[in-house]
Amino acid sequence: MRAMHSGYMHWAKFKPSTRYALTGSEVPHFRMDSLPFGIADLDLDGASHPRYLPLRERIARRYGVSAEQVVAADGTSMANILAMAALVSPGDEVLIERPAYALLLEAASFLGASIRRFERKPEDAFRLDPEQVASAMTDRTRLIVVTNLHNPSSALASEDALRSIGALAASAGARVLVDEVYLDSAVPAQRSAVHLGPEFVCTNSLTKVYGLSGLRCGWALAAPDVAERMWRLNDLFGVNQAHAAERLACIAFDHIDEVVGDNPELLARNRALWNAFVDSRGDLDCMRAESGITAFPRWSGGDTERLDALLHERYDTSVVPGRWFEVPDRFRVGFGLATADLEEALSRLGSALDEFE
Repeated sequence: MRAMHSGYMHWAKFKPSTRYALTGSEVPHFRMDSLPFGIADLDLDGASHPRYLPLRERIARRYGVSAEQVVAADGTSMANILAMAALVSPGDEVLIERPAYALLLEAASFLGASIRRFERKPEDAFRLDPEQVASAMTDRTRLIVVTNLHNPSSALASEDALRSIGALAASAGARVLVDEVYLDSAVPAQRSAVHLGPEFVCTNSLTKVYGLSGLRCGWALAAPDVAERMWRLNDLFGVNQAHAAERLACIAFDHIDEVVGDNPELLARNRALWNAFVDSRGDLDCMRAESGITAFPRWSGGDTERLDALLHERYDTSVVPGRWFEVPDRFRVGFGLATADLEEALSRLGSALDEFE
């Protein structure tokens, strides 16, 4: 049965709020009004600007591609929808990693794809393994879908692994969609997989790593022929982007160092705090946090819905239960909090875990 809505996104938007939310998956929001611009810079003439070139040029410069390879979209999720819709037809086989970000599964389902899975194994630190992909492929595979950094674990895929998967796709006449919304928080810094060959379509945005989710500035990087198909689909889905948001995104790119600010240092501190917390717990099993904004520990207590419920009830704290990633005994936590807030959140998480001993 086709997905007709996103259960995860509805939960994420409307779940009860908590003071210490480890459910977040982005850095602190950046205030655009801290940058030097005026109302005239927003070009509020009431007009739309199809395929707005100044924004595409800024994205292209940052990621080392040509402007004709850049497709604008309303966030990474819409970029993923556009990419999938451009590359698969109803009944085509789409191969998606497990664990997976729910919206990728739901988007492929909505488009009528036949979904197969390959494993990113926790005992192998959720490594992207080309052999797992090869064993799951069939002669009907038209698209392979991965996240890099992996959502939910933040595992970093090597270029060698991605290149091997690209070769598998090319041999089958398929493409590879890489959701790179967390890639700009990788340590060390990584280039987009779009540079590995025309088989790759990569999506990203100014949301998770840049704290500008309100702009809904997303994009896809693809070979020009695929980009053109995506633009034509955008005519069907959204016609044009909101021009004021496009102008604000241009201003953000022009001041990108200020937007990034000290977030890399914040995330490094917070990852260290998380690693120390896991080391102190006998009931959690988690790969070391080295990149990214999230982690995905296993809890020896079983179904993490119970843990999240207790955190809400007694500790004004929350995590993302693993059922949203098809792994009920794990939960996702986000590090994109002020460090003092993360310290308090982890203290409360520890107290809740202790109640189950």
